Amino acid sequence: MMLNVYLSGEIHTDWRDEIIAGAEGLGVTFSAPVTDHDASDDCGVAIMGEEPNKFWHDNKGAKLNAIRTRTAIEAADIVVVRFGEKYRQWNAAFDAGYAAALGKSLVVMHGPDHQHALKEVDAAALAVTETPEQVVQILRYVLSGELPK
Repeated sequence: MMLNVYLSGEIHTDWRDEIIAGAEGLGVTFSAPVTDHDASDDCGVAIMGEEPNKFWHDNKGAKLNAIRTRTAIEAADIVVVRFGEKYRQWNAAFDAGYAAALGKSLVVMHGPDHQHALKEVDAAALAVTETPEQVVQILRYVLSGELPK
C-alpha cells in the first residue's frame, strides 16, 4: 500500500522534515504548502501583476495558494495539520476543516496548551498527536500494523 500524505500547518519549525525522515522506506509520498513565507505571500502578484492595495495583493496570493492546497488535499489519503506554538495558523484550521469535509483521514498535531482552542478541530480528527514521531508511528501502523517498540 502507498499513502499520499499532505503536511499542512505552521512553517517555522522542521516538523515536516522529521516526519519525512521518519517515514523513509514506508511507502509514503508527501506534499505540502509552499513554506517560503515570502514566496507564499507574493505568488499572486509575482504571477498576475502588482497590486497597490495590500488587501488585493494578499487576496491574489491567498487564492493562488488555495488552488495548490485544495489540489493537494483532494489527492491526499491522510492530511496532517500542525498547529504551532507561536503563530495563529488560520489557514491550517481551514485545511483541517476542508480535509474533514472531504472525508479525508485527518491527523492533528499540537501541544496541550492549544487543546481547548482547537477542541472542534480535534473532534473532526481521527487522531490528535503532539509530536512528529507519533505521526510517523501512525503512518507505520496504518501501512503495516506494526506497533512502536
